[in-house]
Amino acid sequence: MTSSIYPDEPHPSEKVNFWQAAEYEDLELLHATYRTHSFSKHVHETFAIGVIEQGAERFYYRGGEHQASAGQIVVVEPGEIHTGQAVTQQGWSYRMFYPSVSLLQKIAGEINLDKLTVPHFPQPIIDDNETAHLIRNLHIVLEKATSHLERDFHLREAFGALMLRHQRERLVVDNITDRWAVDKARDYLEAHYSQNISLDTLASVTGVSPFHLARLFRAQTGLPPHAYLVHVRLRHAKRLLARGESIIDTALATGFTDQSHLTRWFKKIMGVTPGQYAP
Repeated sequence: MTSSIYPDEPHPSEKVNFWQAAEYEDLELLHATYRTHSFSKHVHETFAIGVIEQGAERFYYRGGEHQASAGQIVVVEPGEIHTGQAVTQQGWSYRMFYPSVSLLQKIAGEINLDKLTVPHFPQPIIDDNETAHLIRNLHIVLEKATSHLERDFHLREAFGALMLRHQRERLVVDNITDRWAVDKARDYLEAHYSQNISLDTLASVTGVSPFHLARLFRAQTGLPPHAYLVHVRLRHAKRLLARGESIIDTALATGFTDQSHLTRWFKKIMGVTPGQYAP
């Protein structure tokens, strides 16, 4: 078992605590310990930034396997396929943020970085004890402190340090693959996510054969169309739950067959149940 860098805290039993800091563009936060839960391949429309407190996590990201241990920072960029699971039976404990692109861009502009470019972190695992402590401290502040001034200060201190020290210019590589068909298919899934869409329908919309579209879609997004559709549905489900809609109404409104269907996918992708996510 990897020892904790925070010896004042005993290894906790498995737990999940999920909440939002609404004043920061509905910033989502997760404090969890997982032993048996395994995240399947999924994506976020936000960044995923956090610190491993105890144990170690293994995850797939950008075509390779990575392992993050206690004291290390983990950064996953929006739209990137990734997974997550424990390295040992003891599991891992971490504190995660899910900040929007625009929130980080706003802070980047305040510290004289390019506020128009999406921040880019080439390495998913960062060894930087000072910044790790700033990120962890911010997480605790947003969990407990009510002072707006205190919360605002630590938000800029932690995310500002992360970007100043570890953000890099993104290398742009020309892609000669025609993305039009995939973009068209994604637009259709976004607009009709509550429907039971077939691959033939997507092929008809894009003018590409079902076989070719399936291969092209997965190559460009990292997910097959049906898995991508689940993520779209979950994104809309989160918004309905945040507005106070019931779980069953949310499930039916977003294309899931019933409440258990939504709950199963929500737990698998988000790591929490709809009931734990709802305010």
